[in-house]
Amino acid sequence: MLTVQHLTKTYGETIQYQALKEINLTIEDGEFVGIMGPSGSGKSTLLNLLATIDQPTSGEVLLNGQNPNRLNPEQIAQFRRRELGFVFQSFNLMPTLTVEENIILPLTLDGEKVSVMKQKLKEIAPRLGIETLLKKRIAEISGGQAQRVAVARAMIHQPNLLLADEPTGNLDTKSSKDVMGLLRQLNEEEKATIMMVTHDPLAASYCKRIVFIKDGQLIHEISRQTSQKHFYDEIMVELSRIEGVDNEF
Repeated sequence: MLTVQHLTKTYGETIQYQALKEINLTIEDGEFVGIMGPSGSGKSTLLNLLATIDQPTSGEVLLNGQNPNRLNPEQIAQFRRRELGFVFQSFNLMPTLTVEENIILPLTLDGEKVSVMKQKLKEIAPRLGIETLLKKRIAEISGGQAQRVAVARAMIHQPNLLLADEPTGNLDTKSSKDVMGLLRQLNEEEKATIMMVTHDPLAASYCKRIVFIKDGQLIHEISRQTSQKHFYDEIMVELSRIEGVDNEF
């Protein structure tokens, strides 16, 4: 599905800062992978490179064998719309559009037939529990509902890879659990391939695998073997070790 080979990203000319150093990562079809690490570790830089929002200094990103960085700007935009889905901390929904219009926006931009858009909307809205919200404006729904709408928009065109950037960052505890449960359901039932950047260990415990990054390098990874509670405890121990926190208290 996704292969990252010797990926580096350096910013600046006179004074250079290497944000990513020789990153190698593989995500298989149907995986749910979390990326964690301290602030400034390179999480967002990695996500931006995978999302084709930024270009690597060296190395390559391959999605199903295709390197989007070799495409021209128009082709990259099309690649992003068709191959990738995005869920952001701030939802990034269009306030002037209805819930329905926000969800079908990727299909609209791709010139899809109205009949196809209606059918896909009819299929996805009930699965995400938002079928009663379709005619409402974004200002009329809660944060948790808005993030469900964002997930529906990200999934309606059945992307090969869903990229989530701190998807629970603006949500309360209940809404966070609802959204993470939804992402896990999409992964398990729809076989959606998901990569999520998060600082929240509870959100991370919904993943199947966690890759830890520090100072621009992937340093460790753990996989869920038993219960979610046990995986959460493993994540907490690893974060304490990486961040140098005394865990005796």
